[in-house]
Amino acid sequence: MNNAKRRIDLVLLPIVLLAAFLNGYGIWNDQYANSYYTTAVGSMLRNFHNFFYASLDSAGSVTVDKPPVVFWIQTAFAYVFGLHGWSVILPQALAGIGSVLLIYFMVKPTFGLGAARISALAMATVPVVAAVSRTNNIDSMLVFTLLLGSWFLFKGSKQGSTWRILIAFALIGLAFNMKMLQAYMILPAFYLFYLLAFNAKWRRKIILLIGSTAVLAVVSLSWAVTVDSIPTDERPYIGSSETNSVLELAFGYNGLSRLTGQQNRSANAGMPNASDEGKDRGNATSQTSASDQSGSGSASTGNLPGNGEMGGMNGMTFPGGQLPNGGEMPNGRDLGGSNGGGGGMGGMFGTGEKGPLRLFQTELSGQASWLLPIVLLGCIAIFAGLRRRNITDKHREALFWLAWLLPVAAFFSVAGFFHQYYLIMLAPPIAALTGAGFSAMWTAYRERNGWQAWLLPLSVLLTTVFGWYIMQVYNETIGAGWSLGELIAGILITVILIVMLNRSHPWKQGLIITGFMVMLIGPTYWAFTPITYGGNSMIPAAGPTGSNGMFGGMGMAMGDRQGDRNGGGMGMAPPNASDDTPQDLPSSDEADPNNEGMGTPLNSGGSMNGGGGMPTTGGRGGAGNRNEEVDTTTLNYLREHNTGETYLFATTDYNQAAPYIIDENEAVITLGGFSGSDPVYTTEKLEQLVKSGQVKYFMVGGMGGRGGSSDIGDWIKEHGTEIPTSEWKTGTDSGSGFGGQTTLYEVKL
Repeated sequence: MNNAKRRIDLVLLPIVLLAAFLNGYGIWNDQYANSYYTTAVGSMLRNFHNFFYASLDSAGSVTVDKPPVVFWIQTAFAYVFGLHGWSVILPQALAGIGSVLLIYFMVKPTFGLGAARISALAMATVPVVAAVSRTNNIDSMLVFTLLLGSWFLFKGSKQGSTWRILIAFALIGLAFNMKMLQAYMILPAFYLFYLLAFNAKWRRKIILLIGSTAVLAVVSLSWAVTVDSIPTDERPYIGSSETNSVLELAFGYNGLSRLTGQQNRSANAGMPNASDEGKDRGNATSQTSASDQSGSGSASTGNLPGNGEMGGMNGMTFPGGQLPNGGEMPNGRDLGGSNGGGGGMGGMFGTGEKGPLRLFQTELSGQASWLLPIVLLGCIAIFAGLRRRNITDKHREALFWLAWLLPVAAFFSVAGFFHQYYLIMLAPPIAALTGAGFSAMWTAYRERNGWQAWLLPLSVLLTTVFGWYIMQVYNETIGAGWSLGELIAGILITVILIVMLNRSHPWKQGLIITGFMVMLIGPTYWAFTPITYGGNSMIPAAGPTGSNGMFGGMGMAMGDRQGDRNGGGMGMAPPNASDDTPQDLPSSDEADPNNEGMGTPLNSGGSMNGGGGMPTTGGRGGAGNRNEEVDTTTLNYLREHNTGETYLFATTDYNQAAPYIIDENEAVITLGGFSGSDPVYTTEKLEQLVKSGQVKYFMVGGMGGRGGSSDIGDWIKEHGTEIPTSEWKTGTDSGSGFGGQTTLYEVKL
């Protein structure tokens, strides 16, 4: 009997292999992944100071805009395997696989083997999970950690184990040190389940709950309080914060700002003003254009929606100042529109219009919402027989998953500041409730349990109709066969299930399994799209256009077609794109942390509408990064003229530093963090750096149009000597990039 229990589930094995393929295939083609984070890993490999703080640059002068735990893990992998795109992605791919296994082992004891298999398969094929897990963004590791804490909570509650409960809450604290307040979104589920399920007397239960909360707080704030207690001149500036404080970053920009949509002022410097319309809607904070900042590329403020002009949006200027296709989005979506600049897109950044049905709108539904009809009807089946004195483990665990799902869904329904890939937070409860709910409906159908027996065929019908609704928007891109095929198959199986309801037949069970597989056609296809159409490591999203399209996944046909495979299906994120540092854009309906979705699929020539070529990363997975690659002429010039300086050069644009840090292991300073506008350096500090012989070359401007502080730019110009482009850069006309000119200054004092 024991041997039978220990046997490997042969059905689980292909599910895990599917997850491994979706999460890992092709990641070796991604040269830089999310270069903002990969640059930090390169800097963290240099010394413990940079490692501890998750420093963005080699000098340890400014941090990334997130806590360090995930980057510590990525740095460990890079230390073992070398610094590559795939080596920093690998931890997240493994975490995605681990999440599938955790869902399986959490569902199986209470709901049974069939429910566990269904849940695992559902988790593996949630499209946003596949999209995020094949990048070095934080969220896949975050979800794995939250699930691991949930597993300890389940075990500890059933066994009355104090140490398991403490570990469970400590893991949520660890997750806080991955992405701050986002980790706390599951606390309502934790507290509710603990109170309902922990096997102990109430006195002990309350004392342990207080102690667990204390552990949660201590672990959560340990790094933040430590860093904030260190004098500011002995540690890096906290990137994207306004007061150089980790706690302010956690509860402001990475906390309440996600809900309100209010943005960090310093992180937005250099961005065009938000439109009056966007300000009136209360979802964007007007910022002063920094087109006049010294040292930055010219960036005139353009008008986006309305006339489709983009002059000056982060230094991006399209040929003729006009968007391709006259500003029209795919599927007849207009770039402008009457909804505050959102038009048919429902918001500029692809997150839909706020409201209770936001997760069902075209903009977001393809990421994680496919199986919500099963979840709804499955919960009805689970709780149909609930009685006050007959609360079972099934009810308690279903309540846990609902208490995870509902607050998170409510947050994303009203939040003003998030990306599509944040919806990975919905994946675990949706997957678990899909397995548990489908199993409950299956039982009711098999036992012909009155009205409950009708829930199964109804779930097949509603889920396949919803799948058709999601896919039919993209018929011109993927063909109508996918959406119509799922719809027709779903209707056919629904009819057969109804006819067979009161009959017994040996292949009835096979028909039910077929019905579930039909419901997975849409999400499975979407989960494969980062492989088949190309992904975006900066702002990942699933779908035929993914994050490659304008404004986060709606897709603009700037190549031969949306997600054109001739162009590799590759989008290019905007010059200033990172994980989620906010920047104002004209007429923004939602506060966008890093110009989400400003990627544009390139045609096979690597150009936009036949215009000048635009740099991309080498592989499919790297699409979406705007990276400058190492210019050998620049590298050789700086190395040959280095007279013992510690740093090869300093730059106002971290993208210029990225390839030299990642590929060449060179020491480079970024003067203003991600946005170029964090107040990291003063002119006095720069003067000290130069006089002490630490740096003498300054690279100013560039594709991002970042100029940072005007005082810094003025100081560099005043004290520096401009190096002719022909001497240090390949091609005499290549000093002028897409959106601005890059200038090299030599400063000697």
